Formats: sequence, C-alpha cells, structure tokens
Amino acid sequence: MKKENKVQTQNKKSFLQILRRDFSLVLFILPGVIITFIYTYIPMYGVQIAFRKYNPRLGFTGSEWVGLKHFIRFFESPYFLLTIKNTFILSLYSMVVGFPIPIILALMLNSFRHKKYRKVIQTVTYAPNFISTVVMCGMLILFLSPSVGIVNNVIKSLGGDAINFMAEEKLWRHIYVWSGVWQGMGWSSVIYFAALAGISPELHEAAICDGASKLQLIRYIDLPSIMPTATILLIMNCGSILSVGFEKVFLLQNDLNKGVSQVISTYVYQVGLLDRNLSYSSAIGLFNSVVNAILLILVNKAADKMSGNSLW
Repeated sequence: MKKENKVQTQNKKSFLQILRRDFSLVLFILPGVIITFIYTYIPMYGVQIAFRKYNPRLGFTGSEWVGLKHFIRFFESPYFLLTIKNTFILSLYSMVVGFPIPIILALMLNSFRHKKYRKVIQTVTYAPNFISTVVMCGMLILFLSPSVGIVNNVIKSLGGDAINFMAEEKLWRHIYVWSGVWQGMGWSSVIYFAALAGISPELHEAAICDGASKLQLIRYIDLPSIMPTATILLIMNCGSILSVGFEKVFLLQNDLNKGVSQVISTYVYQVGLLDRNLSYSSAIGLFNSVVNAILLILVNKAADKMSGNSLW
C-alpha cells in the first residue's frame, strides 16, 4: 500500500511538473479542447433518443424506453437495403475515382519543372474548391438543363436530342462523383504535394546520376515517400464510407432520380425533420456511426499488418 501511494504521489508530482513546464502550450490547446467537449462529447448524452419513444415534453429520461425497436424497424423497412446500397455504391465510387487522382496530380506537378506554369496549374485546380456546394449544384443543374443548358445546346447543334441528365438514374451517380472530383482534386493534392516537398533532393540527384528516368523517379522515390500519407488518408476515407454528405445529394435529388440518390443522410432528414420522428432518425444515424467505426477499426488493422502504417 505504501509503495502504491508513493507511485501515485510521484505520478501527481510529475504531472504537475509537466503542467507547469508546458503551461503556455496547455493554454494554447485549451479552447480547442473545450469546444470539442461541448460540441462533440456533451451531445452524446442525446444518443439515448434512439432507444426511447422520445417526447420533447417528457425529455430524455422521461420518455418511454423501447430498446432496439427503432433499429429493428429500420432493418425491416423497405428503405433499408435501398439506402445502404445507394450510400455504399456512391461512397465507394467516389473513393475509387477520387482517391488516386489527387496523388497523380501531385506527382505530375512535382515533376513539372516550370515553376511559373506550375503555379498557374495549381491555381486553376485549387479554385473550384472555393465554390460553395449550393453554387456548384446550381451550376450543374443549369448547365445540364434540357431546355437552356449549354451541354444540351451543343448536343442539339450536333443533331442529337436533348437529354434530361438529372432525371436519368444511370447518369446521376457519374454526375455526382465526377463533379466532386473536379471540385476537390486540387485541394486534396495539397497534402501530397507537401509530402513530396519533404523528399531530399539528394535522392533525385543520385537517381538521375544513375540514369533514372522521370517515371523511375516517381516509382522508386516519390511514391514510396508519400505512401504513409496516402495510407492514413485511405484509412480515414474508409472509416466514413457510409457517411455521404447530405447537402450535395439533397440539392441534386429529385423524384425521378431518387432510386439512386436516396442515401442514409437524406433518409434521416426525411424521417427526422419532415416526418418528425426523432427517435427513428437517431437510431438510423447511430447505426451509421457504429458501422463506420467498425470499418475504421478493421481497415486500420489491415493497413497496419500489410504496410505498417496505421492511425494507432
């Protein structure tokens, strides 16, 4: 008991010493910690809504406890397979297409030796990221309009018939994904470009002296150097594979394409805000979060075993 008390007092002293030594750093991170606690951890208390028949008048603890009733209702719902399928396909399609393109862009810009033109290319590719989602969706709807859209005007001038792109389910996913790739590829390449900037020039110089070509420099020096960064980002993307953003899907959604555009986030909005079924929508959201957490853990372990790179 005496030894345990001594260890505890030593730990307290060492903690206080560290706190005094790094007091300025503690003050620096304190606002972020407080904000994170307020907006992330305190709302977790409301997760119990998913297990209750929530009544705002009775509050959290006063509402009737129904257990897994809302989860079972979602699993038996005809929208379960539809929303899971649409969400998974849209997220996987976006990840497969959108993940390698920023890497390719960063590698191309890194090997481009004309600094003046490289800055122009960077500016052009970064600019779409600063367009808001609402404006982007408005542009897509206007450009692809069957009556006044520039795309259909070109098709008509070539002798074709106008196409209602936003009403075609087979085209909707491509429009959503590739517009997102165009908007975000420049900004997503920044982190890879920063990783490439940290590579020692001596490695390239030694490889060039040995007769390595540009492709060989990319294959044997650049790619291995950015692989840890790419692995971490891939793990994080896999951890949110069922979390397709709400705004863009909702703004591009209509009754004609709902068969492929109805995802978990839009369904939660429909049953939670429009139908005012807060408990049911909370259960769906909690299910989504749990699945994402499980995927994150599994992908992190797989990446750790295969490459040695992981989040933890």
